Amino acid sequence: MARKMLRDDQWAKLKDHLPGKATDCGVTAGDNRQFLEAVLWIMRTGAPWRDLPEEYGRWHTVYIRFSRWAQKGIWQRVADIMAADPDFEWVAIDSTIVRAHQHAAGAKGGSRLKR
Repeated sequence: MARKMLRDDQWAKLKDHLPGKATDCGVTAGDNRQFLEAVLWIMRTGAPWRDLPEEYGRWHTVYIRFSRWAQKGIWQRVADIMAADPDFEWVAIDSTIVRAHQHAAGAKGGSRLKR
């Protein structure tokens, strides 16, 4: 299997909110994690769907499922779940690169029109 993009704690947050659980009507989707890994691979590489590695399954099947999830709003639900608890572990701002706009250098602001 290729390198994983989805950590176990992230998967634990998502798995109960995705379609295809044993408690859902219809077919259960035992490969939701593999499907998410396939979509993340496409997003990370920017490759066309046809270049999806075989280990993720048939590219057309993955694409059709991706499209169905988009139509049903599942991707929005996934984004909302992940955004509710952001991971700021790797976020840092180096003040040496934070700069103001060149026109923000102490000139008096306000309207130029005088009565």
